Amino acid sequence: MAKRGGFPGGMPGNMNNLMKQAQKMQKQMEENQRALEEKEFTAAAGGGAVEVTISGKREVTKVTLKEEVVDPDDIEMLEDLIMAATNEALRKVDEESGAAMSKLTGGLGGLGGGFPF
Repeated sequence: MAKRGGFPGGMPGNMNNLMKQAQKMQKQMEENQRALEEKEFTAAAGGGAVEVTISGKREVTKVTLKEEVVDPDDIEMLEDLIMAATNEALRKVDEESGAAMSKLTGGLGGLGGGFPF
């Protein structure tokens, strides 16, 4: 008796289900990416003296400086605060992206993670 569908030696019929699941997951990933790109992430440094807002596309969309942080004799401090706020905003984007991916993959640890082959 011949096997129907699948691969020689096993997995009859399961390949179609696997492909449907992969297509569904890809669609969800694309939707999550679009939603992430529409969000904004704001982080502050220096007790709120510097705020940086980054889009989900990882582009700086806004920088806010309080007047007291602008000291011509200490530009290096201002540069450090801008860098710190920007890096923190980028970390927020990465966290959100990672959380969305983990939710989608069910904690598999990435695509294909946890499989023995």
